[in-house]
Amino acid sequence: MDVLVERCAGLDVHRDTVVATVRSPGKRAGTRHSETKTYATHTAALMELADWLVDQQVQLVAMESTGVYWKPVFWVLEERLTVWLVNAAHVRNQPGRKTDVSDSRWIAQCLECGLVGPSFVPPPQIRELRDYTRYRRALVEERTRNTQRLEKVLQDAGIKLSTVASKVLTKSGRAMLEALVAGETDPVVLADLAKTRLRAKIPQLQDALAGRFRAVHHGPLVARILGHIDYLDESIADLEAQIDELLRPFAQVLARIITITGVNRITAAVLIAEIGVDMSVFTTAGHLASWAGICPGNHASGGKRKHGTTRKGSTALRTGLTEAAWAAARTRNTYMNAHFHQIRGRRGTSKAIGALRHDILIAYWHIVHNQVDYHDLGPDWFTRRHTPDHQRRRLTRQLEQLGYTVTLEPTAA
Repeated sequence: MDVLVERCAGLDVHRDTVVATVRSPGKRAGTRHSETKTYATHTAALMELADWLVDQQVQLVAMESTGVYWKPVFWVLEERLTVWLVNAAHVRNQPGRKTDVSDSRWIAQCLECGLVGPSFVPPPQIRELRDYTRYRRALVEERTRNTQRLEKVLQDAGIKLSTVASKVLTKSGRAMLEALVAGETDPVVLADLAKTRLRAKIPQLQDALAGRFRAVHHGPLVARILGHIDYLDESIADLEAQIDELLRPFAQVLARIITITGVNRITAAVLIAEIGVDMSVFTTAGHLASWAGICPGNHASGGKRKHGTTRKGSTALRTGLTEAAWAAARTRNTYMNAHFHQIRGRRGTSKAIGALRHDILIAYWHIVHNQVDYHDLGPDWFTRRHTPDHQRRRLTRQLEQLGYTVTLEPTAA
């Protein structure tokens, strides 16, 4: 095959070592020369690797996206060289011939012949924001798990607070739980701790709180869970403050993204962290949807289109888009709400949420690329998009398929 990159390098990255193979022109015309070295992955060794690659006049470096081990290697080399992160599935070596040296040589050969392309790696500012938003997501999920553990302990003690109150960790629920931990077991006293609208359910609360809560056994468990939840709440609040600080350079684009139906400030931060604000990376909105895995895949053979599974994209991005899609589906008199109900009636809830995820992602690309605010098409868009003649033919055809003879007469003006 033709050589497109004269001097290139392939890296096979592991936790403790990185094997580098440099491909360069050989001594005889038309030949290629390979040289392989192995380095450790601590910073000093990686600096030596960068020096060696620069001395070899390497024009392009490629490495597999191996877990998180590629990151420190990429961060060191990107300061001095052009580095590509390539999909590991695209550079899979021949079976039965897998070694670290052969893997690095194969990556270099694929690179020099133009058989691989770079994966999207955001700039450092976006990467820092991404670390915080993903960690916040992990803390929120941990808080949810502890809330579920709390509910299990209460159910074990026969406390049916969640049956009466929609949420356990409200001010009223927290006061009752703290009283239980302190040793109070009288359901009348506990129910009297209800506040505001929950006081209308005091008789039901008395029945729900008449359980077998033992302060010696259940009390320490509930106290530890509540303490952990408080710690997580403080950590999430601190992270959100740090996220707001990192979002300051993107204040203008953030204000535009929030105008999308269903997108709040946290979701907008996730979108910026996972996609970035440079839409030149994604030539079209469809390119962005394909990269994110928010569209059907292509699978056609023999002139027949088969089922194309959706490609795997960023889990954090998909989760954020799903939350935004559910919020948009619950709005009223909006395009998103109308689109959700139109799809759900034909293909079910999951497909409808998937369609809204796609809508939000397409809107994000246009807003960031064109620097404009979101414009809602309105709930009647699916009616307005067709001309009256088109609608008349469609409705007439449906009635004829049901066995009716249709005669249309225009009404008086």
